[in-house]
Amino acid sequence: MRCPYCGNPDTQVKDSRPSEDNTAIRRRRVCSDCGGRFTTFERVQLRELMVLKRNNRRVPFDRDKLMRSIQVALRKRQVDPERVERLVNGIVRQLESTGESEVTSEQIGHLVMEGLRGLDTVAFVRFASVYKNFREAKDFEDFVGELADGPMAGDSGD
Repeated sequence: MRCPYCGNPDTQVKDSRPSEDNTAIRRRRVCSDCGGRFTTFERVQLRELMVLKRNNRRVPFDRDKLMRSIQVALRKRQVDPERVERLVNGIVRQLESTGESEVTSEQIGHLVMEGLRGLDTVAFVRFASVYKNFREAKDFEDFVGELADGPMAGDSGD
């Protein structure tokens, strides 16, 4: 593993242990050149996933990008990081278990919306505002109004 501080390709593992939810191995590493210490995680990957974007581009699925987008929605919200990790792991498992090597960005967005709705309603509305491309305050009003009415606001059921 390359050192993130100096770029040295030779680093040593000092400690390995399973993550709290047993879905990854956490490794503490140290660089033999600069002495820098850092942590890496090793996760099971069932298959290589490609994401079909709305503009028909295909890009490799990026778990870290998924985590960042959820964390942006949860910014300044009091949500246990372990719950966020479980949400991301669950979404990744669902995507990998479809049996398809390609998923749409809409599928991912739908799964994130479902997960955030159960996790934090403010984050759910924040994410929806970007995912559904809200343009004005009325879009928020309509969405929040639908939220009170039923299952998944604005969801077409696919």
